[in-house]
Amino acid sequence: MTQPAGPDLSKCCAAAALTRPARQVHLAVLVAFTVARQPPSRDDLERIARAHGGDPGEALAELATADVIAFGADGEIRAAYPFSPVPTPIQVRWAGGPLTYAMCAIDALGMSAMLGHPVTITAAEPGTGRIITVHADHDQARWNPRGAIVFAGATGDEGCPSADRACGYINFFTSARAARAWVRRHPEVTGTVMSRQGALHCSIAEFGTLMQAAQPAGPPPR
Repeated sequence: MTQPAGPDLSKCCAAAALTRPARQVHLAVLVAFTVARQPPSRDDLERIARAHGGDPGEALAELATADVIAFGADGEIRAAYPFSPVPTPIQVRWAGGPLTYAMCAIDALGMSAMLGHPVTITAAEPGTGRIITVHADHDQARWNPRGAIVFAGATGDEGCPSADRACGYINFFTSARAARAWVRRHPEVTGTVMSRQGALHCSIAEFGTLMQAAQPAGPPPR
């Protein structure tokens, strides 16, 4: 998720730099998540790339290289930041939308700014399962418990996709103390405790304009 696709490069910046065919595929994937909680199939992605004048293989490779979408060994989508096609400990809901899952805490916090309306985030604290709830409305948020924070961690090779290196280690915790206790039990993870406002601002910078060029949501491609 939130780890940049290059030095100081957010997902928004990475997406804006895509070629037109790759960007149209990317937007179609994000819209599909907002409608049906699932991404288009590999065949659909290739069809969209062709419809916009692109070579399907090149467009999908471009998306993977930019780390705005991660693909599995079967060629299907396994991450479309901020969305996950499979359940994670972080759920996001909004009025009139499907239940969705975020790849990480920053991804979840950025969804309100990206979608343009309030969202409710429900997350399970790593190690304890204690529930954290955040009602986010662009750059405003109400946290429960009030002392909840985000720990932004990472591990492994910096060349790995965010889905492998960082997403599983960027989580909500009920308190900074709880986060630090978890980190002591996981010395392989390095990172920092973020303030609530700091995490929110980071999430908006990361995802706030990601769907800016998207058309109004419609049914996912078939």
